[in-house]
Amino acid sequence: MKSIPWLLIIFRLLCTPIILLIAYKFKEESTIWVLLLMYLGFISDIFDGIIARRLNVSTKLLRRADSQVDLLFWISIGFSIWMIYPEFINENKWFILPLFILEGTIYLISFLKFKKEISTHSYLSKLWGITLLLVFTSILGFQEMGFFFYLCVIVGMISQIDVILIVLILPQWNHDIPSSYHAYLIRKSKPFKKWKLFNS
Repeated sequence: MKSIPWLLIIFRLLCTPIILLIAYKFKEESTIWVLLLMYLGFISDIFDGIIARRLNVSTKLLRRADSQVDLLFWISIGFSIWMIYPEFINENKWFILPLFILEGTIYLISFLKFKKEISTHSYLSKLWGITLLLVFTSILGFQEMGFFFYLCVIVGMISQIDVILIVLILPQWNHDIPSSYHAYLIRKSKPFKKWKLFNS
């Protein structure tokens, strides 16, 4: 039972090369399979944290692994869309590029300050994950971007700026930080409660 959270994370990790492979090989014919794996991975991401807390196995190592696998998982879906519908990515690259720059900035600052990657699982990051799910569903399922794309870009930028602030504010490395405000509370040694619904 205690291995279930790790199995869910490993499942999501294994989805990554499978998504890329089927998108590369089958192009538009792969969209239904990419969608299916995306939703299964999204569900696994919801439940790994919930189950880990219930089983009392939510360790720093597990949370770090969860964060890094999440990143690989979503990037694999983004690259699969580029292989299936390159015009969507090429026409909007100047909206997408800043997200990659901000993500790289987060890792750079975290490694410079803490000598390791960050694992915040912040509220805004979770909201960004939901917008990613919506926009990828719109592209793969309906071949359009529309409102969800711009919402995703805006939420993504705000989320990443919030994580950068978390890294800068935290006095020492920590995981599961809901927001930059909560990082400030940690810095001031003030207690706070996490909303359990989002702590996954």
